[in-house]
This record gives sequence, structure tokens and C-alpha cells, in this order.
Amino acid sequence: MAAYRRVVHAETGRELVPRARWCDSFGSKLRGFMLQRALAPDEGLVLVQPAESRVNSAIHMLFVFFDLGVLWVDDAGQVVDQVLARRWRLHYAPRSPARYVVEAHPDILSRVQVGDRIEFR
Repeated sequence: MAAYRRVVHAETGRELVPRARWCDSFGSKLRGFMLQRALAPDEGLVLVQPAESRVNSAIHMLFVFFDLGVLWVDDAGQVVDQVLARRWRLHYAPRSPARYVVEAHPDILSRVQVGDRIEFR
């Protein structure tokens, strides 16, 4: 059974993703949103890496049929980078090391900026 968390903007308390699938195993991270046909506005996932890294927190969009708003978050909960990830693109990597990758509806990018803090509840 999959675990879920809420992604919350720490400074405002505003809920960014009400139900984000917590992906901390190799298989769940590999699968991500591949082959899923649609994304609901309140849906997302959090890819959890064992430690902060630029390489390990890089993502691909192969076999993803919709664009995603992506946030890279460090151990302190600070957003270190963000991008609108386009479907079927080969590679996206953060500018700074990150431990968590939040993938959600592209609208998330209008509610969070680099430097903001987020929490997983």
C-alpha cells in the first residue's frame, strides 16, 4: 500500500499538494507518473533520495503524457530549484543538490518560489 503526505508551504501554511504519493523505493521512484494518462490538480508525488544530490535527484519525462511542475527541496525543506517539466523530455536536474523532488500539477509553480520552505505532513 502506498504512503501519502501533504505538501505544505511552511511560511503560509497553504496546502500545495493535498495527496502526494511518497516514493522512497527504487520501483516507486522509477515508475513515477510514467504511462499515466492524466493528472488531477490535487495529485502529486514526492521522490525521496537517501541524501542530497544533483545527480540522484535528476528526473526524466519519458513516457509521461502531461507537463509537471517540479520542485527540488533540500534536507532543510528549502526549495532549491523549480521547473516546468515538459512531457517526453529526456532530462531535468536541479541547480543545487536536493533530497526531495516534488512532482505536481504545473499550477504549483505559481505558488512557490526558490528559497521558500515546504513541509511534508
